Amino acid sequence: MDIRLDGRVALVTGASSGLGERFARVLGESGARVALAARRVDRLEALATALRASGVMAHAVAMDVTRLESIEAGIEEAQAALGPIDVLVNNSGVSAAKRLGEYTEADYDHVMDTNLKGAFFVAQAVGRRMVARARAAAGADDSARGGRIINIASTAGLRPLAQLAVYSMSKAAIVQMTRSMAHEWGRFGINTNAICPGYIETDINREHWETPAGQKLLQILPRRRVGQPADLDALLVMLAANSGQFVNGAIIAADDGLSAG
Repeated sequence: MDIRLDGRVALVTGASSGLGERFARVLGESGARVALAARRVDRLEALATALRASGVMAHAVAMDVTRLESIEAGIEEAQAALGPIDVLVNNSGVSAAKRLGEYTEADYDHVMDTNLKGAFFVAQAVGRRMVARARAAAGADDSARGGRIINIASTAGLRPLAQLAVYSMSKAAIVQMTRSMAHEWGRFGINTNAICPGYIETDINREHWETPAGQKLLQILPRRRVGQPADLDALLVMLAANSGQFVNGAIIAADDGLSAG
């Protein structure tokens, strides 16, 4: 199947680097108009410029997901520039690698405010708008009125990973949040699913895989390898497309078998 997203508007949070940047590129290449959201606006503008040069309609918006007023302002700006949001990729996230006894209150709040509170209120703000559109389109089929929310969780939300306790807790909560949203909003044609990536190589961690600690970690992975951002492309587009409308409330591990062990 050649799955296209032409005519759809997608909002990607955490789009200034890493997986978020890749998600934005893939959705744009699949035909979507893409709103790029993050705090680092200079990097968003550079990405938007590159996307527009390749024929993608893209718009950068400043958004701090830990501040509700910033979420609302960013969504309003994105919709004014590109149109109502059809697809949300809820991707903003941070981590703090420490042993349990080393976490401070500031560490805890830093992770939870972004990964859980931020993700919830971004999805809530977009979800409210999707529900309002669905009510206005009463009688239309799901493909006409449906929205797609894709929460980026983690393998760490499915099994504990060393020195990532608080991060794991935040991502486990995203799993349950996804199911709750799927249950409540499904009747409005809104599909909410979660992708749980495993270890993926990005600019942030690339050098780590060459260190002794990185090599040691590779040896405990099922196939002794780290994933690439492109390994998530097909799954992302499928969940964003109307053709995936029967997939709702799914928690999909994309981790090369790590969570199966």
